[in-house]
Amino acid sequence: MEISSRNVVEGTARSPHRAMYKAMGLTDDDLSKPFIGVCHTGNEATPCNIHLGRLAQKAKEGVLEGGATPREFSTIAVSDGIAMGHEGMKSSLVSREVIADSIELMVRAHQYDGLVGIAGCDKSLPGTMMAMTRLNLPSVFVYGGTIMPGILDGRELTIVDVYEAVGAYDAGKLSLEGLKNIENTACPNAGSCGGMFTANTMASISEAIGLALPGSASPPAEDDRREKIVYDSGKACAKLLELNVRPSDILTFEAFENAITMLNAVGGSTNGILHLLALANEAKIKLTYDDFERVRKKTPHLADMKPGGNYVMNSLDKIGGIPFVLKKLDDKGLLHGNCLTVTGKTIHENLESINIPELEQNIVKSIDNPIHNVGTAVILKGTLAPDGAVIKTAGAEMTKFTGKARVFDREEDAFDAVSKGEIEEGNVVVIRYEGPKGGPGMREMLATTAAIVGQGLGKKVAMVTDGRFSGGTRGLMVGHIAPEAFVGGPLAFVKEGDEISINTEDNSIDLHVSSEELAKRKNQWSRPKPNYTSGALAKYASLVGSAAQGAITTPIV
Repeated sequence: MEISSRNVVEGTARSPHRAMYKAMGLTDDDLSKPFIGVCHTGNEATPCNIHLGRLAQKAKEGVLEGGATPREFSTIAVSDGIAMGHEGMKSSLVSREVIADSIELMVRAHQYDGLVGIAGCDKSLPGTMMAMTRLNLPSVFVYGGTIMPGILDGRELTIVDVYEAVGAYDAGKLSLEGLKNIENTACPNAGSCGGMFTANTMASISEAIGLALPGSASPPAEDDRREKIVYDSGKACAKLLELNVRPSDILTFEAFENAITMLNAVGGSTNGILHLLALANEAKIKLTYDDFERVRKKTPHLADMKPGGNYVMNSLDKIGGIPFVLKKLDDKGLLHGNCLTVTGKTIHENLESINIPELEQNIVKSIDNPIHNVGTAVILKGTLAPDGAVIKTAGAEMTKFTGKARVFDREEDAFDAVSKGEIEEGNVVVIRYEGPKGGPGMREMLATTAAIVGQGLGKKVAMVTDGRFSGGTRGLMVGHIAPEAFVGGPLAFVKEGDEISINTEDNSIDLHVSSEELAKRKNQWSRPKPNYTSGALAKYASLVGSAAQGAITTPIV
């Protein structure tokens, strides 16, 4: 195969380039080998990423052992947990594109031959995988690992418990001391949020889709195995370079179906839908909402994971992790076992070589006795969302809801109303102008949804928004409404008191207003002024498309 790095270091004309490398300690022997970029999203913004720079050193050792020369670099990562509930969350989804773009630029500029990508917080996982797919160089993805649960009075806590505790405190159901105890306990060390939230969902998907080594998703960030995983990933990337196996060989349509199967089997985050659509776009694979529904309806929900269930990623790890789930699915013919992976072998071959002991456990159910007979990442359509919307039913006990709209044009206004006790049983909280273009950036609403649950209203109200939800959200919460309000979608025309119905049994979401009245409201509507007219957010808003296509940015040519 062509070794791109030779463009940089071979020949007399490249003497200056070699001099630059020698300034960093490389020898002629180092320069004679292929170059593999080792990218990580390490920073001090979030516990998800605080340790990734250290892990990168082990990945570099693996690359060296594999016979290549590693070149470390880093990129940004936004902490969704810290950006949540305020203006900062508008930067989160935008960061997915910046991460992908920045990795692409670094690799193209320096002509690296392969890539190991280590990521922790939510958007850094899909952003890294998108870059790998776009570059189409031999690549291995590595997750930084989950945080351990906090333990308080014998109960396992995650960051979502802290958000829900805020709602309980506002409702007078929890003392300030109780809130502080949860705050002090919930996040004990490094790692990504502990339940089957977005980071752990995308990590699980990375194994199922074939971009990560088997068993790499579930070990905690602080576990000694994590260093071996990144070492092995570095070595595996060097091997892929020898074999000339690229993401385009791995990311087939069938591989995406495997990813959707995993998303539903573990009750994963609705963000998984958005990110898989974006990844498919990079792979030039046509993936639609119809594909998600088709696969969902034949996939049982097996893993009893938070926030809708009872267990955290660390618990799943103890019984065999994602390979345990994959093996259950593969044994029943629910996977495309012949899909190639970064081991150079197929999914089925990988699973045959892994010994997973059968333990007494309640975390992952059998295929014959699942939590739900069908998957939990549900696509809705109807008069309120003609192009589609998403809901995670793993955390929703209701399948039908009809209520009166409470309308808010920004998340902060909705959160204030919840905090003041102004949301009542039977309300459908509508939060609009928070979509990809309108926000911009499609904010997650965990602060608001968790406050609703914490006040005891989780089974009594619903929410719809053109924004997103954290993987930690539970309840009848519908996001990704498309078309979004900012481009004149029906959500823009909802008024206080309008009746809205949600039905996850027939996949519908409807606004009960006559077509004549809607047409009248549309004629009277005018688009709000954009929230940003310069900078990264304004650039993003000018290029981003619908959530129904993954909220991807498309160049104007």
